[in-house]
Amino acid sequence: MLKCIIIDDEPLARELLKEYLLKFPEIEVIQECNDGFEGLKAIQNSQPDLLFLDIQMPKINGFEMLELVDKNISVIFTTAFDEYAMKAFEANAIDYLLKPFSQERFNKAIQRWKDFKPQHDSNMQQLLDERNTVSELQNRVVVKEGSQIKILNLNDITHIEAFDDYVKIFTEDNCFLKKKTMTFFENNLPKNQFVRVHRSFILNIEYLLKLELLEKENYQAKLKNGQNISLSRAGYTNLKKILGI
Repeated sequence: MLKCIIIDDEPLARELLKEYLLKFPEIEVIQECNDGFEGLKAIQNSQPDLLFLDIQMPKINGFEMLELVDKNISVIFTTAFDEYAMKAFEANAIDYLLKPFSQERFNKAIQRWKDFKPQHDSNMQQLLDERNTVSELQNRVVVKEGSQIKILNLNDITHIEAFDDYVKIFTEDNCFLKKKTMTFFENNLPKNQFVRVHRSFILNIEYLLKLELLEKENYQAKLKNGQNISLSRAGYTNLKKILGI
């Protein structure tokens, strides 16, 4: 028996999916969830084969929820917003279903999943990377701290540091690990606020206290909380340009 979870904040949408799934007795709906928090917990507890996932939901959206999933899971998006699904996922997702959709269209999505499931699993990270380019950060970053989910406002982030396959996201009183690249944050953070000042650092200029010369043409940034950030030559030049000095 194949297991699926439905994550959608609209009860009628969940009911329609369950009705359409009656045509596929080999697929069992093991849980339905109203938002991304519930969905993440259900995924961690049940390890489903397939998600039916809405994008626009309260608390955290479908994109943000996927960032927190540790295991690659096949996803069929069910959304009313074609600017998210059609443009970002047509080449990589199992499928997207643009609401309202028919039983026939739903059947095609299920068949596509069955046909392409093996190769899809290996392409899931590519899907997530391309999804992030479209979704951007929308003034917040979702992170995990143990079993808890925290939503960080971009204005609360002092700097970001490269850390192997992860990044460390620093606030004034905490640090969080996130499995993302520095390039992703460099491309998606507001460029008038966050500056790549070193191969290993991105700085929020709102927390910059002063620039210090350590030795000839070697500078560091001192933050308001007392932390020091190394600056490369290119990073120093970029930072001066942003600061207008």
